[in-house]
Amino acid sequence: MERIRPGLRWPLFDTAATRAIEQVCAAGLPAHTLMQRAGLSVARLALALAPHARSIWVACGPGNNGGDGLEAARHLQQWGKAPVVTWSGQEARAPADALASLHAAQAANIRFSDQVPPQWDLAIDALLGLGTARPMEGVLAEWSAAMMGAGDRPVLAVDLPSGLNADAGTGPAVRASHTLSLLTLKPGLFTGGGRDASGQVWFDDLGSAAQLPEPSAWLASSPQPGARLHASHKGSYGDVAVIGGASGMAGAVLLAAAAALHAGAGRVFACLLGGPAPAYDPAQPGLMLRPWESLDLAHMAVACGCGGGDAVRTVLPAILSKVGSLVLDADALNAIACDTQLQSLLQARGRRNRPTVLTPHPLEAARLLGCAAAAVQADRLAASRELVARFGCVAVLKGSGSVTAGPGHVPVINPTGNARLATAGTGDVLAGLIAARLGAGAAPFEAAAQAVYAHGQAADQWPTARALTAFDLARGMGWTADSPLPA
Repeated sequence: MERIRPGLRWPLFDTAATRAIEQVCAAGLPAHTLMQRAGLSVARLALALAPHARSIWVACGPGNNGGDGLEAARHLQQWGKAPVVTWSGQEARAPADALASLHAAQAANIRFSDQVPPQWDLAIDALLGLGTARPMEGVLAEWSAAMMGAGDRPVLAVDLPSGLNADAGTGPAVRASHTLSLLTLKPGLFTGGGRDASGQVWFDDLGSAAQLPEPSAWLASSPQPGARLHASHKGSYGDVAVIGGASGMAGAVLLAAAAALHAGAGRVFACLLGGPAPAYDPAQPGLMLRPWESLDLAHMAVACGCGGGDAVRTVLPAILSKVGSLVLDADALNAIACDTQLQSLLQARGRRNRPTVLTPHPLEAARLLGCAAAAVQADRLAASRELVARFGCVAVLKGSGSVTAGPGHVPVINPTGNARLATAGTGDVLAGLIAARLGAGAAPFEAAAQAVYAHGQAADQWPTARALTAFDLARGMGWTADSPLPA
């Protein structure tokens, strides 16, 4: 059993892949073995999480997820605990493995109840598991509501928080403090609503020796910082231009440019579309303010769209045609979404393998795909893949558990970041950070995935007593886990 922490790369498998792995594993073992192993693992983690718990409530559903809970209850009783089981199934309809676990629990004189125990110190959510289509109604809704009102008491979900879609991280679900994912890690635990529902994720492969197929996605690992050679110079780390900043929105360009500068770009140019540029920015004298037309964009990494407003529409044809490496954000994406000519130019970049990264939030992704934002959020992995298929570019679908997808790559789900990023300008910072990595020579998929990780990590490391602004975040991009954040 392992605790899943940000930093390591983990394969993630959707429902179909997990079912196939389960079948292979079960075929090589005596009947009921996987459920017995699962129950033992759940019981061990429950004991570790609440070693002094006097009352443990095990809420079991009618299927095999409930069977795992029944096995856990049996082990907990053997270890001197007094679990109380609520079971929503019917013996005549129970799967064979779950029925075997039910009979074993009954033979062990486990206490069964039709009601939620009036007092409990730990709850085990074994109501609904992988691929369930059963609605949360009746006693399932009653028991899940009781767990939702747990307060500070721990709730341990078996495999998935009940109600959570394993593939998409959607659905009304029990909010667990801990989740023990069994046999495989599921994408839905790490994106969309899954991060809030799952709490701390743990993993047990149940001793599986099955050969694993290609993952449905990867959980991103922390990028390794590259050493800078003494015999290098600013030209070694690339030129970045940030284009946008229509009237009243210059701050977006300056935030993205500041992020690129603090992330280590050799030179950074801020190109404002909202009128004549000032001579320099006194708050950031390292930035150079220039008209975009004066730059050799073919040999630069460009972030376009930050605060661009309608003004960005007029420059996009040239940007899409001339720029070497390109990050498209915000108003650039909105302009492309409603202009078929711009879409054709973007697709042409993909065909020519021009490094291009799109960074939409769900509503911007929906505009690009011609659907509702709810449809994007309903399956974030599928939406990111569709963006790649349609435009031939790397796409970063922002949000909780941002998804990075690209041609020829298995998508990556990012484990870092928190709600402190829900403030204006943080997306501009991400665009600048990706551009800095492109300018330094990183391939677009790696540049995007690594920048997303670092962006979220900076928010995770931010002191809890201080508000996080986008400018603070931009300044923090050059700091590492071993360095103090800027004062």
